[in-house]
Amino acid sequence: MKRVSSILALAVACLAAPALAQPKTVRAVMHSDLKVLDPIWTTANIVRNHGYMVWDTLFAMDEKLSPQPQMVDTWTLSDDRLTYTFTLRDGLKWHDGKPVTAEDCIASLKRWGGRDATGVKLMSFVAGFEAVNDKTFRIVLKEPYGLVIDSLAKPGGSTPLMMPRRIAETDPGKQISEFVGSGPFIFKADEWKPGDRTVYVRNPDYVPRKEPASGLAGGKVAKVDRVEWLAIPDHQTAVNALLAGEIDYIEAPPHDLKSLLLADKSVTLKVYNAIGAQYVFRWNTVVPPFDNEKIRRAAMYAFDQKAFLEGVIGDERYYRTCDAMFVCGTPLETAVGMDGLVRGNFAKSKELLKEAGYDGTPVVMLHTTDIAVLTNAGPIAKDLLEKGGFKVQMVPLDFQAIVSRRLRKTPANEGGWNGFMTAWLSIDMMNPLTNSMLPASCEKANFGWPCDAEVERLRDAFARAPDLESRKKIAADIQARAVAYGTHIHLGQYTLPTATRGLAGMVASPIPVFWGIEKK
Repeated sequence: MKRVSSILALAVACLAAPALAQPKTVRAVMHSDLKVLDPIWTTANIVRNHGYMVWDTLFAMDEKLSPQPQMVDTWTLSDDRLTYTFTLRDGLKWHDGKPVTAEDCIASLKRWGGRDATGVKLMSFVAGFEAVNDKTFRIVLKEPYGLVIDSLAKPGGSTPLMMPRRIAETDPGKQISEFVGSGPFIFKADEWKPGDRTVYVRNPDYVPRKEPASGLAGGKVAKVDRVEWLAIPDHQTAVNALLAGEIDYIEAPPHDLKSLLLADKSVTLKVYNAIGAQYVFRWNTVVPPFDNEKIRRAAMYAFDQKAFLEGVIGDERYYRTCDAMFVCGTPLETAVGMDGLVRGNFAKSKELLKEAGYDGTPVVMLHTTDIAVLTNAGPIAKDLLEKGGFKVQMVPLDFQAIVSRRLRKTPANEGGWNGFMTAWLSIDMMNPLTNSMLPASCEKANFGWPCDAEVERLRDAFARAPDLESRKKIAADIQARAVAYGTHIHLGQYTLPTATRGLAGMVASPIPVFWGIEKK
C-alpha cells in the first residue's frame, strides 16, 4: 500500500511541477543518406551539406552570390597585389573548446588545395603561407590572381572548410577520423547510424556574425537545439511522415508527389535554391569506349536535352533547357560549340560510332537508386544512348556506392565504370574554376580524368583575366574547347522545392542550411 501511495504522490508532484522545457528538434529527410563524413575527400552534395552544419568558412557567398567575410574579420591586399593578409574575428572556438588559430586555417587551406579543383588552381599561384600571430595569416602569391577571395568563398564541390590543424594535416587522399568543427552545430558521432539517422546539436559557444543571414553568409544563428537527418529512402513514406507531422522537413520531394503536399495547407512547398542545379553525364576517359573522342562526340549527339528533362522532371515550371556549360542566367552564359548537340540526332551518333569502330561492347553505366532527382535519369539516359547506337549495361547502386566506385580506373568489366548521370548545384558550375567537371589535368582531374592541355591553358588564362569582360571571352573559348574534347555533357537545369511543416525562418540558399530555422 505504501508503494502505491508513493507512486501516486510522485505522479501528483510531476503534474504540479512546471513542465520542463523540451528540446526543439527538427527532423529532416535529406536527398541522400550520409555515409561519408569528410567534406574535402568527396564532392557529394550530402557530405557538403554535412560540412556546413559542422565547420565554418573564411568567406561565404551571400544571396547575391557576392563573397563576404565569415570567419575573417578584416583583410587587406598589398599594393603589388601579391600578399593577402587575413585576421580572424573574435570568439572563434573549436567544438572541443580550443581557439581557432591562423595555423589551423593554413593547414585547412593546404588540404583543400590538394584535392579540390578550384583549390588546386589557386595553389598553383601561391608562393607560400605565413602565420603572423595566432589570429592573422598571409597568403603570398607568385603573381597576381584576381580570384583569391572568390575561391575562398567557394560554396560547392569541396568547400574550403576550416578544421583544427591536427585534423587538417590528414593526407587529402585519405578520410579524416575526427569531426571537430567551429560551426553552429556539433556532429554527434556517437549517434550517427548510417541507414537510420545523423544527429547534430546546437553549439552553445558559437558566436554568429552580427549581420543578418544572407545565402551562406551573415549570422548563423541556431534557433533549435537538435537536428536529426532521418534516412527514409522511400519517398512516399517520407511524404506520409511529413503529412502526419512525424517529420518537419523534406529537402527534395519528388515532383510526382507534389500534389499530395500542395493539398495540405499545413505544408509549405518552396524553392529556396533559385539558381537550381545542372544535370551532367560524366564518362570515364581512361578506358574504352569513351577514351575515344569520336565516341564521346557520338554520345553528345545521342542525348536529347529536352526529352531528358521532360522525362526526369516533367513539369516545365521546374526545368529549362540550356546550352551554357557555365549555367544560363549567369554572366558567363554562352551557347558556343553546342550547335546540333544534345538534340537527339541518333543518325549522326550512329554514323560517328561506325567511323570510330565501336564494337558494341556494352557501356557500363552506374545508376543511382536512392536520390529522387537521379532515379529516373539513368533509365532515360540509357534509352537515349541506345537509340544512338550504343549498347548500355545499367548497374544500380546507392549514391554512396557510386561515390566509391567512380574513383576506380580499372576496365568496366573488372569493377570499373564507363559513365553515369549526376547532378551538380548550378552554383558549383558557374565558372571554369569552380566547375568540377571541367578540369582536364589528366591524373589530377576529378573522376573521369579528362586530359587536354588546351582546356588547362585556357583555365589558367581565365584565372589571370583582369575583369569580367575578359573572363566572358575566355569562358566562351573554354566551353568551345571542352565541348570539342568532351569533358562531360551538360543537360540543362532544374529547381526543386523543399517541403516543410511548422517551420519558419528558412534561409534562401543554394545549399540547405539549418541556422535561422525556428520550430513553431
